[in-house]
Amino acid sequence: MKKNINIMILGALSIMLSGCEKMLEVKPQSSVTEETYFKNEGDFEPYVTGIYTQLRGFANNITYGTERGEELIVASNARFTTAWNHIITPTTGSINYNGWYAAIGHCNLLLDKIRAFNFSNAGTRNRIMAETYAMRAWFYFDLIKVIGDAPIMLTAVVDENVPLLPRSPAVDVVKQIISDVDSSLGLFKAVPGFSASAFPSSKYRFAYASALALKADVKMWSGKVTGGGTAALNEAISIINEIETTGVRLNANFRDVVGLRATSNPEVLISSYFNRDETGGTYAVNALPFQAIVAGAVNMDSIPWAANSGNAQGAYQISTQSRALFSANWSDKRIPFTWVQQRAANGALGIAWITKFPGVKYSDDRFPDNDVIIYRWADMLLLRAEAYAAIGNTTACIQQLNQIRSRAGNPNYTGPSDKITLEREVLSERGRELFFENKRWFDLVRFHSGGTINVYTFVPNLIGKTTPLYWPLNATVLANNPQLKQTTGY
Repeated sequence: MKKNINIMILGALSIMLSGCEKMLEVKPQSSVTEETYFKNEGDFEPYVTGIYTQLRGFANNITYGTERGEELIVASNARFTTAWNHIITPTTGSINYNGWYAAIGHCNLLLDKIRAFNFSNAGTRNRIMAETYAMRAWFYFDLIKVIGDAPIMLTAVVDENVPLLPRSPAVDVVKQIISDVDSSLGLFKAVPGFSASAFPSSKYRFAYASALALKADVKMWSGKVTGGGTAALNEAISIINEIETTGVRLNANFRDVVGLRATSNPEVLISSYFNRDETGGTYAVNALPFQAIVAGAVNMDSIPWAANSGNAQGAYQISTQSRALFSANWSDKRIPFTWVQQRAANGALGIAWITKFPGVKYSDDRFPDNDVIIYRWADMLLLRAEAYAAIGNTTACIQQLNQIRSRAGNPNYTGPSDKITLEREVLSERGRELFFENKRWFDLVRFHSGGTINVYTFVPNLIGKTTPLYWPLNATVLANNPQLKQTTGY
């Protein structure tokens, strides 16, 4: 294995890092080596910034978090993968997880090099380490939600000796994730002038509150999926209670959830930044129609179309099942900022186009460059509602639901208050509030594992199938490491 690290500076301090070709192998290819690069404290800031570009790439991939759910159906220009069809086998749609381990490997390398490095400002060192631990935790969490059990690699690969590790049980990976998040939180607190309510100026990097949001999310997964039970659910509630003290709050208007950049968005805890002049756009490009598709619609002004088909693919529309979640109140204020149905001059209704991420209309065309939200306060409120419902505190659950319902212009919840009904209502509210935010499939796995739904009857494309909830590893990954076993069920 070569020891060089491919670093490309993207504007001020933004870098792209190389991937890997073998399991857990960071394969650099440039004249900048890890021996010569980490010689000045100024080398670490651009490196950690570069790792965020990899986090952004995963956040912008909806194959695993959205397409396997029930939110989307074909619009005009089908672009669905095997994830949507649930025809997943070790040869069709299987996972090469090297991208995750390349990102984890960069975190490992930075942490290895920074520990013994003398910084003129210890606060800078602590912050960089805090962000790196949070990102490593996020990468591992994203991975286990996709494949379940996963190798735990925590050491930097700096020579040809690449460890070949077996898959650790997901419950053990969760323990490591929590350990990393706790290290991150402790380091954030060690930064001089620490304030729990302080965020980076852009909210495009981890801060104390967003690391807490990650921990709450992991605890909910633990409570429902990996055996953490009531103790983990109660911990999630306590963590979200702490987040509430950091100054985060709901936007008064739902339109501002994605309409405001994270910099000025009080609801956002962390998101990924996209700009037409800096990147290729977000996953919403597949939901936006191009002009030729909607030409003749009498409500074209309400449809976020683009003239250039490269900026709008017209592949996805909101499913009938997701629209039905709003049927109890068609005056729900979220609807115009979730979808709009195309109308012909004769009154016929057509495709229900997604408006959740409309992009920005520039002078020459629309471009899909809204921020991709990773965590926001409404998500945390609904996680807290879910946890309360799961432990049987129905009163507290309803209080959380009503905060979300109030902003949407809906009356307070007055339905049955038994545990299973409330859990289903929380899942439905998450479907309304967080539609197309790359959360749904993981929500369904959590509620399936907790006994609220049967995902094999809930998701239309899963009916009659026995496709496992986790993805198989592909032949390359298995061939490179004889210690690995295939995902259960394949």
